Amino acid sequence: MKSLNPIVMSGREVLPLIEGGKGIAVSNGASSGAWAAAGGIGTFSGVNADSYDKEGQIIPQIYHGRTRRDRHEELIAYGIKGGIQQAQIAHETSNGQGRLHMNVLWEMGGAERILHGVLEGARGLIHGVTCGAGMPYRIAEICNRYEVHYYPIVSSGRAFGALWKRAYHKFSNWLGAVVYEDPWRAGGHNGLSNSEKAEEPEDPYPRVLKLRETMRQCGLKNIPIVMAGGVWFLREWSDWIDNPELGPIAFQFGTRPLLTKESPISEDWKNKLRALKPGDVFLNRFSPTGFYSSAVNNAFLQGLRHRSERQISYRAEADGDHDTALAIGARGRTVYVAAQDAVQAQAWIEAGFREALRTPDDSLVFETPEKAQEIHKDQVDCMGCLSACNFSNWSQRDPYNTGRRADPRSFCIQKTLQDIAHGGPIDQQLMFAGHNAFRFGEDPFYSNGYTPSVGELVKRITQGD
Repeated sequence: MKSLNPIVMSGREVLPLIEGGKGIAVSNGASSGAWAAAGGIGTFSGVNADSYDKEGQIIPQIYHGRTRRDRHEELIAYGIKGGIQQAQIAHETSNGQGRLHMNVLWEMGGAERILHGVLEGARGLIHGVTCGAGMPYRIAEICNRYEVHYYPIVSSGRAFGALWKRAYHKFSNWLGAVVYEDPWRAGGHNGLSNSEKAEEPEDPYPRVLKLRETMRQCGLKNIPIVMAGGVWFLREWSDWIDNPELGPIAFQFGTRPLLTKESPISEDWKNKLRALKPGDVFLNRFSPTGFYSSAVNNAFLQGLRHRSERQISYRAEADGDHDTALAIGARGRTVYVAAQDAVQAQAWIEAGFREALRTPDDSLVFETPEKAQEIHKDQVDCMGCLSACNFSNWSQRDPYNTGRRADPRSFCIQKTLQDIAHGGPIDQQLMFAGHNAFRFGEDPFYSNGYTPSVGELVKRITQGD
């Protein structure tokens, strides 16, 4: 493998190795600080980050507000306090080495307010902000105000071009790098567009080359591109290193840092990673954000798949093929469905899926009474963790709803990610992972149940493995 040369990012020469920021409490101050201490760029999650009491115990994020708007304010307060504490821990753990970034989702609830609160409260501790899950136009202006570098996450040159023309050209001096996140291989939320086919992964090289061409047209030939999604062994990417076509390149690792001593995830989760097989990570569109996302195909995701399969269209009045009356709910309200769908619905009802839940798309999904009650409670308990939520129909903008019916085919993402991040049952919750996660079971580095430290992992990566 070619030698790995340092690169200047966020104002300092560092290894071109970046820890990917991972959701609620999954990359925190301890893990990101250790990555920075090893000479790279550590990234803690600024999405509903954990905060601690005087004894060092995690403060549960419990909501007391009577309304969604009240609970949304509580969520923002939790986010700011937790982000500041994680930045402090990361700073102390890094021993002044490397660089420290905070990762946020542009579509998370209160994103701008949380960014302002954390960057103000942790001045000098955070060197960069990575931001994806949407089109983060205002991230450049916010980072410019606090004099930190910004790292937009995109999945195409066209997306970056739109961001540049609308906002980034005004704040080019604080653009640290552009993160290309492979929408078919990365874990978590993915930036697949409607014109791209989820079942047909594309080669990242031509897409990154187009991104570089767009950046050159913007006068950004020397700004690094960070390759994220699907990176495991650097020796597999040797033709990208010092490649004049691509220009400066760094590499982001999101999945591999999960299995380290400093990683805060549970031992059950770590052991599950060791047991994954090719194809066990599932690209799906159940997220309440409306984006595609990649997660382990466990009982949680299978339940969502089966729920959507128990689905038929309906009409309030007889209309065309929807000519067969069907009584649903405790009151036996009549809707009209196709004759063959009425037969199928009756079979589901007899199997115990007696509750017919209406979707925004004029369809019914059938669930057990217990699960239907849980879905309803989760929707009512919404705390506005997204800027707009398909599951609960919350919107953080007036009139504070999306204008569409809440969608029972989705789920409360805050609830499930908080649970799995804090020791909940891994099979019954959403478990984000990159599509290369099966390689934990094939990589000899992890044989005999070995869990490396972050420092050991970074050293091995620099050697090509």
